[in-house]
Amino acid sequence: MPGIDKLPIEETLEDSPQTRSLLGVFEEDATAISNYMNQLYQAMRRIYDAQNELSAATHLTSKLLKEYEKQRFPLGGDDEVMSSTLQQFSKVIDELSSCHAVLSTQLADAMMFPITQFKERDLKEILTLKEVFQIASNDHDAAINRYSRLSKKRENDKVKYEVTEDVYTSRKKQHQTMMHYFCALNTLQYKKKIALLEPLLGYMQAQISFFKMGSENLNDQLEEFLTNIGTSVQNVRREMDSDVETMQQTIEDLEVASDPLYVPDPDPTKFPVHRNLTRKAGYLNARNKTGLVSSTWDRQFYFTQGGNLMSQARGDVAGGLAMDIDNCSVMAVDCEDRRYCFQITSFDGKKSSILQAESKKDHEEWICTINNISKQIYLSENPEEIAARVNQSALEAVTPSPSFQQRHESLRPAGQSRPPTARTSSSGSLGSESTNLAALSLDSLVAPDTPIQFDIISPVCEDQSGQAKASGQGGRRTNPFGESGGGTKSETEESILHQLFIVRFLGSMEVKSDDNPDVVYETMRQILAARAIHNIFRMTESHLLVTCDCLKLIDPQTQVTRLTFPLPSVVLYATHQENKRLFGFVLRTSGGRSESNLSSVCYIFESNNEGEKICDSVGLAKQIALHAELDRRASEKQKEIERVKEKQQKELSKQKQIEKDLEEQSRLIAASSRPNQASSEGQFVVLSSSQSEESDLGEEGKKRESEA
Repeated sequence: MPGIDKLPIEETLEDSPQTRSLLGVFEEDATAISNYMNQLYQAMRRIYDAQNELSAATHLTSKLLKEYEKQRFPLGGDDEVMSSTLQQFSKVIDELSSCHAVLSTQLADAMMFPITQFKERDLKEILTLKEVFQIASNDHDAAINRYSRLSKKRENDKVKYEVTEDVYTSRKKQHQTMMHYFCALNTLQYKKKIALLEPLLGYMQAQISFFKMGSENLNDQLEEFLTNIGTSVQNVRREMDSDVETMQQTIEDLEVASDPLYVPDPDPTKFPVHRNLTRKAGYLNARNKTGLVSSTWDRQFYFTQGGNLMSQARGDVAGGLAMDIDNCSVMAVDCEDRRYCFQITSFDGKKSSILQAESKKDHEEWICTINNISKQIYLSENPEEIAARVNQSALEAVTPSPSFQQRHESLRPAGQSRPPTARTSSSGSLGSESTNLAALSLDSLVAPDTPIQFDIISPVCEDQSGQAKASGQGGRRTNPFGESGGGTKSETEESILHQLFIVRFLGSMEVKSDDNPDVVYETMRQILAARAIHNIFRMTESHLLVTCDCLKLIDPQTQVTRLTFPLPSVVLYATHQENKRLFGFVLRTSGGRSESNLSSVCYIFESNNEGEKICDSVGLAKQIALHAELDRRASEKQKEIERVKEKQQKELSKQKQIEKDLEEQSRLIAASSRPNQASSEGQFVVLSSSQSEESDLGEEGKKRESEA
């Protein structure tokens, strides 16, 4: 519904000051709604309790409806449709102010029940969730403070485990409570409209049934108006139910996806450090000296803005300058027995700040980011690319750990450094690049404004399934329970080649050319640069199954086929010249953004140093498929030849049979014509049908024949 403002549920785990500030606006709006609904409830209560004062109560209701457009709601105050609707209701109620009686049961069921339910259930739910959220937020802050005070020199595993578990529990509770609180506040924007319209609609319907159709005030035009309002309420309710369902599903998905993030110090092997950042934001503990040897630590939200480090307290609308970090120095330090501390010193050495990160990953990322900003890399056109070249200076302050972005941002492919040959399919795999293709510009390969898809759309993609059907594949799901499903073998079981690789999907984009390996290298560069610019570091891990028929991306947990790429449609594939973890292939499909019927999409993946193996497997699969196709064609040709020979043999046998029948008929005709011819001696010559009968004839028979 247009005009509905919503709290971003996806940002609840970050719990930034901007989110808290926006939450304050929604809470202020909820308070205004509560105050206004209490007044409207009191007005309708007067209608129900005092039938003798019906005229005065309806007049007050009309007055409140007229004042709706004068209300200063922080959210949804400019809803002209709602204002005009309430103005129309106000006019109708003024016309009915002369009526002094109404059926109390109808008013109780149709008017008082919806607004009472909204007041007693929905508004109280908001207040309850607000209190629970405040308690959860305080518990989380207390747990974080205890966790931050853990000793590094005197580590106690039991205490550390208890504190870490307390942080995990409190953070999970705060996140879940905050998501449900946001959902309730978002739903309130719909419910306030329903709570306004439904009681009014019920009131009017009760009046219509009381005054009957003959009332001069209840004409056809009013009924049409009420019907439209009822339809509008139902539409709002359906939209609210759909939105609530979507938000609940989002909450469930975020709960599952955010479970590893509840741990304050995640495993660095599962969450790699990104060393090429030029922007970062998050909570840090700042050290403030209170005496010669004493100090306090305050937890605030810090973020970088250009060459400045900004800080923002919870609830503040905007942040303030904490330090100018251009040409500054940053290094890891030990401070007051606290872990993950680092010190920032200004370029003139007059100002320094000691900050504490929450985890080892954040600790290293903050140092690398500030180190990149201090060298004014953010002013360049490609800051991520240049940041990859200065990571060695950041490694002097932190312990190096392998990172996907660190390795790949420094390996941006250049046209002049590319080898003359690459692993490609079709003609590209059999020879070197042509001079014409090598002369093409990068813009002719990949358009600058081409959208990039960073994640797989769904576990079972409809487009790919349709594509599989068009290429003769059923597109069925892999049975996760290992059942045979009727005894028929799958394509992977019948295929000669069956190789499985672990890959991570980086992104895909539509390309203009599919006959030049440069398009794969340029796509790698653009996707990696876009991931670094937009801080997209999450990758979907899948199993890549290479067969003689297709390439399949399979979910490693559910064994469900996510995407299927027909092998004949894979027209180009290549691995990075320097980084063998990166590889990609171009898929030629029907449709696309271009006006032609065919379009090409380049898919980029990261593997475990198996890029060359995967390309070799794809090449082997295409060779096997080619030989299989040639064998199939030869077999079909041989069968066709055998069918022709068999047909010729049948024709020859049929011709011989016809000749034999004609010969037999001629013999029978000759035999039947000879007895009618008399010899010169007055005897007839008899032609027997077989020699056996001639040998069996006796002398008497010959005489009888002669006499005859």
